[in-house]
Amino acid sequence: MQRSKEMQTKQRKMINQEYPLHWQKKNFSIKIFCSIPNIATGILLKAGGAHFVIDPGDGILRDLNKEIGVKNLLNISDVFVTHGHHDHIGGVWSLLTYLRVMQKKTPLTIHYPDGCVEIVSIYNAFEKVYSRSISYKIKLKSIKKKDRFITNKVTVKPFPVIHKEYLSSNKTRQVPALGYNFIFNGMKICYGGDTAYCEELVSHAKNADLAILEAGHDEDTPDEMHMTMKEAVSIGKSAKKYFLVHVPE
Repeated sequence: MQRSKEMQTKQRKMINQEYPLHWQKKNFSIKIFCSIPNIATGILLKAGGAHFVIDPGDGILRDLNKEIGVKNLLNISDVFVTHGHHDHIGGVWSLLTYLRVMQKKTPLTIHYPDGCVEIVSIYNAFEKVYSRSISYKIKLKSIKKKDRFITNKVTVKPFPVIHKEYLSSNKTRQVPALGYNFIFNGMKICYGGDTAYCEELVSHAKNADLAILEAGHDEDTPDEMHMTMKEAVSIGKSAKKYFLVHVPE
């Protein structure tokens, strides 16, 4: 009986895992269109009347257009990038280009971890190609510290995570990578991005209204790139609700 109750509690806390994943509490919501390892991630955050994009992977423009329409798409104020791997930033170029074609007028700020050369390279190439026809200001905000900041009434608290990648020599290196806490009207969403198990994520996910946790390791053996399902669930159970994402198909 005790085991049955534990399973029921676990099922209540881990929301249905079929994409798109959606969570909403009052006027604060998040929609994960997809989060598939090596393919694409794409997330929309809404807070009051503001719209933010998180990890704009391939297909994000299509998903945003269908979900919020042209008017709201043109009013997106901020993009948050956790790290520079292709499955998390593959849609940046198309998003920037679409906003140019549709004559966006308001500024767009792209937040990204310091040292993420991929975002800087995309921005530099975009500026070089379209310097005479960009209708809106693009602000690059490199995040070097864990200091919180506020944008459109949302408090954002970035935190470092552990995510490595293989080099051609089969050695690994740490990728500039962040997780984010998004706080609005007393509610908190914690998004860890791609990460191995780390104490920063454990601390920030605790008591969150929603924790979004990757479980990208397909074996029950920890490494320094992704979390196992067991590790992700152990963190998720400390939050009020949680999603498991980036699970290998």
